[in-house]
Amino acid sequence: MQRLYDFLRRHPTWVDGFWAVILLGISVASVSSLNGAPPQPNEGATVFFAVVLAVVVALRRRMPEKMLVLAIVAGVGQLVFDAKVNPSDFAMLVIIYTVAVTGPRWASRLALVGGLCAAPLSELRWPTPQTSGAGQIAVTVFQMVPFALAWVLGDSLRTRRAYLAQLEERADRLEKEREAQSKVAVAAERARIARELHDVVAHNVSVMVVQADGAAYVLDQAPDQARKALETISGTGRQALAEMRRLLGVLRTGEHEEGGEYVPQPDVDQIEDLVEQVRTAGLPVDFKVEGTPRPLPSGVELTAYRIVQEALTNTRKHGGQNAGASVRLVYFDDGLGLLVEDDGKGAPHELYEDGGADGRGHGLIGMRERVGMVGGTLDAGPRPGGGFRISALLPLKPAH
Repeated sequence: MQRLYDFLRRHPTWVDGFWAVILLGISVASVSSLNGAPPQPNEGATVFFAVVLAVVVALRRRMPEKMLVLAIVAGVGQLVFDAKVNPSDFAMLVIIYTVAVTGPRWASRLALVGGLCAAPLSELRWPTPQTSGAGQIAVTVFQMVPFALAWVLGDSLRTRRAYLAQLEERADRLEKEREAQSKVAVAAERARIARELHDVVAHNVSVMVVQADGAAYVLDQAPDQARKALETISGTGRQALAEMRRLLGVLRTGEHEEGGEYVPQPDVDQIEDLVEQVRTAGLPVDFKVEGTPRPLPSGVELTAYRIVQEALTNTRKHGGQNAGASVRLVYFDDGLGLLVEDDGKGAPHELYEDGGADGRGHGLIGMRERVGMVGGTLDAGPRPGGGFRISALLPLKPAH
């Protein structure tokens, strides 16, 4: 049965042709001369228009507008040649329904008007015998109902199909939007991981390089200092590996090693440890906290830590010899303020390579992106008299 149903759906004209033949056979059989009764006038015209209306049914889905016009012409011909109503006129209901479902609006309106006019014209041409004027009006109205119902049914189906098509289009559009949003989210996550890796690598590798240079310089004269520098390199390397392991872990899909744990993201409380690490690497840093410390959103804490880390890394890279730095954390009622300054006299061209004074370096770009993500503001530039200053205000609640 399913194969037969699929075949019929693929060949609608064959189905319509079959019903057209059935309708034509019933119409021809209804002609009185074929039943042994005396022949009626205009019998040939009746058979001719029955054939025409059968063609209308057979081709209604291939060319609905043309078949509607052909049905109207056949109806007018019946009136002109006195070919009385017969079963083939059922084709007019079929074509009205078809045009209301699939035809353009002008054809649908023409079908409705034509169907509503068919009954009054038929009653005028062939009045019901022995019926008063009121009775003829009632008969006319009764005959108009099937035409109106055929059009209403077809137009309702047309509206439903349009609604379903709109739903499918909307579903496709939403699916494409979801795919686009997923791609944007993936790109944003990759950018976030890139910033994290940049901060981890730039800071920790810088410390390791400085300590390695110092250890190589004092290896023969002061073995104890060299050993201490190597221990600092080892600790910094482990910290970098732990942070990189945490970052790369988010790229996995449940592939956790047994016993492996990711370290938590850095927060404001770890800034003091960061400063101490930088001091151990040879950069004097003055660190102060003003206001009353209190819990902050995780995004604000991570942003504050990374800003201080990046700023001190740039000071070590570009500050030159005998450079010093200061870090201030200020707790406000509605946010956290950061101020990182140094008095370095590094070469100006170095400042543009990573976090440069003009704001074009990758370091400052990363800072601005981080601050923007939490709704804060960042100001970075040279200090009067030399050095570099970075100030940021991180609100407790992002601006909408």
